[in-house]
Amino acid sequence: MKEPAIEPAPRRHQTRQRARILEWLRATDSHPTAAQTHEALLGEMPNLSLGTVYRNLEVLVSEGLVDEVPSSGSGVRYDGNPKAHHHFICDACGAIDDLHLQAPPELARKLRRARGRSARRIRIDFFGLCEACEVHGSTAGAASGT
Repeated sequence: MKEPAIEPAPRRHQTRQRARILEWLRATDSHPTAAQTHEALLGEMPNLSLGTVYRNLEVLVSEGLVDEVPSSGSGVRYDGNPKAHHHFICDACGAIDDLHLQAPPELARKLRRARGRSARRIRIDFFGLCEACEVHGSTAGAASGT
């Protein structure tokens, strides 16, 4: 019996909204939520719906143009920075800082030895308290309500 041919995923055409969302994400280092992205672009694109922002972010993530970043609170944050970097995520206030540190080279070697897998890239997320929250005595988990 002949195997069915696998059809390539349909190619999505670039929309004006998607191009602008990507452009805006690349210009900010705030790691915004979908709602924050929508709010920032609404003034120049008054017909832009929050649903359109969510759908376009999903496409941008699936195409590898934008990364989802875990958050200490609820919801997902987005990162349009295409350069390799890691994150420090504050458990109290939810702030996300880019860290331009090199991943330990032995990490990829250990993965290969232990699991027989090769990493395409490595992104490390550090969690703790940012400097401002440490100074003000914030406690871990405040942003997520724990």
